[in-house]
Amino acid sequence: MNFKLITNYSPNFNLKKRNLKQIKFIIFHYTGMKKETEAIKKLTDSKSDVSSHYLIKNNGQIILMVPDLYVAWHAGSSYWKNYKSLNKNSIGIEISNSGHDFNYKKFSKQQIRSILKLSKFLIKKYKISKKNILGHSDIAPTRKKDPGEKFPWKYLAKCQIGLWHSIPKTILKKNRTKTVNALDKINYYKNLSKIGYQIKNSKNMSKDKLLNFVTKAFQRRFRQELINGKIDQECLMISKNLAKKLN
Repeated sequence: MNFKLITNYSPNFNLKKRNLKQIKFIIFHYTGMKKETEAIKKLTDSKSDVSSHYLIKNNGQIILMVPDLYVAWHAGSSYWKNYKSLNKNSIGIEISNSGHDFNYKKFSKQQIRSILKLSKFLIKKYKISKKNILGHSDIAPTRKKDPGEKFPWKYLAKCQIGLWHSIPKTILKKNRTKTVNALDKINYYKNLSKIGYQIKNSKNMSKDKLLNFVTKAFQRRFRQELINGKIDQECLMISKNLAKKLN
């Protein structure tokens, strides 16, 4: 381990240890609170019922809150491919950031360095696949926006952490906001399903509303310049490219 950990344990975890082989995902979050001290307090408060395995502070310090082999309560109601309630199969990493409700800002260079070090360590230790490095909004698109469109997914993918598409920027820009036909939309949603997004109808909302949320989550991850929930040729191209990578 080429980084230091400080400990501030949370009481919010399942007491039964899980098998090492159950760990298949890394889920990134932002804290979404004005003050870092408030976020740490909430994650370690027994009354809050939330926690994460790690928290990365603004200065890059990494706090261990729940040891890896215990299930932390970070994902909530969540879906990815055939997985439901991803807490039991994932490691949750919270990153200090005020989030969309409180002047969402860029992640610091120190934080990004720590994300790299911690992720590489966990990927190697638990043999986690690139396709299983996700954001909270990927697995809970109707509820969450984090870690958001300022999270450096493209840079992390270059460092072998997570997936990214391989389409040149110039081609993508030409296709941004270009309309799609009915068949294109069907293919786009098929691609999203192959990638892992949950596009089945929800009991609590209309199909159109659900698909809008999912598209925004996809855009926050893979088309960060424009998050509007609308499908265009650029989104279609990116989804097709990623779906092919996963086959």
